[in-house]
Amino acid sequence: MPLWDLPLSQLAAYRPDLPEPDGLDEFWRRSLADAQEHEVAATFRPVDSGLTAIESFDGTFRGYGGEEISCWLHLPAHRMPGARLPGIAEYVGYGGGRGLVHERLLWAAAGYAHLIMDTRGQGSSWSVGDTSDASGSGPAHPGFLTKGLLSPETFYYRRLFVDAVRAVQALRQHPAVDPDAVVAKGISQGGGVAIAVAALQPNAVAAVLPDVPFLSDFPRATTITNSDPYGEVARYLKAHRDDTAQAFRTLSYFDVATLGRRATAPALFSVALMDNICPPSTVYAAYNNYGGPHEIRVYPFNDHEGGQAFQEREQIRWLRETL
Repeated sequence: MPLWDLPLSQLAAYRPDLPEPDGLDEFWRRSLADAQEHEVAATFRPVDSGLTAIESFDGTFRGYGGEEISCWLHLPAHRMPGARLPGIAEYVGYGGGRGLVHERLLWAAAGYAHLIMDTRGQGSSWSVGDTSDASGSGPAHPGFLTKGLLSPETFYYRRLFVDAVRAVQALRQHPAVDPDAVVAKGISQGGGVAIAVAALQPNAVAAVLPDVPFLSDFPRATTITNSDPYGEVARYLKAHRDDTAQAFRTLSYFDVATLGRRATAPALFSVALMDNICPPSTVYAAYNNYGGPHEIRVYPFNDHEGGQAFQEREQIRWLRETL
């Protein structure tokens, strides 16, 4: 894939005019207040993963609507007694779930309490999941980006963003975790969700690690790439021709290029300049509008895989300095 989006000099200055929808802050205040009517009720049951350097726990907590969300929690086995660890809440890429217990071990090995949130209704494309999405929706294109698209109240990502905020709450309540040193992290969909969490609960996260983030600058993303997931919206509107205005109104409540203006925690972004799934300009829309201190690492010759291990190395170093 050659370079196809804006040149880097223009990306660095790209800040689209994305008007905020009426009642954006009230919508999210109400959504989070509704969730607070249910206890987080986090539970963590020890699991024998066969590993000796890491302790793993099969976790649950109450997310949107009080519904039970699964997660894994990994802790370094040889931590100091009574010590409180920095924490990482990780959100998974599109179509994936929390996976198997032994799949994501880097951050516990680096000394963090690492929670991997299952993604409701997903987890059957490339990584297994265990959490259903109990809430239905009207007609939708296959995938998740058009589920409940005609109203912010019913849109799939309302439920997912609330789940993600509650995951941070569950992690901060754990006795092994320093509640003032919790990081929101994710790749692609997970990166977009991490930005949303930083925006919706700015006092609950100490840093943010969004890699090649999804869910940004919907008006541009849905018109310059036909790759999924953004392509799902285009195909839905190809059939539902008279729903275009309402669909983009709903998406505006969830656009992390808009929500991210409310974030205050420092963030380390990444972008891949040959990415045709999350176009570089849409990543820069989120980055340039982000409200807290922010840096970005650029991978000029990579597609949506982004920096992978190279970015993880950057993140380990950056968090050591930032926290």
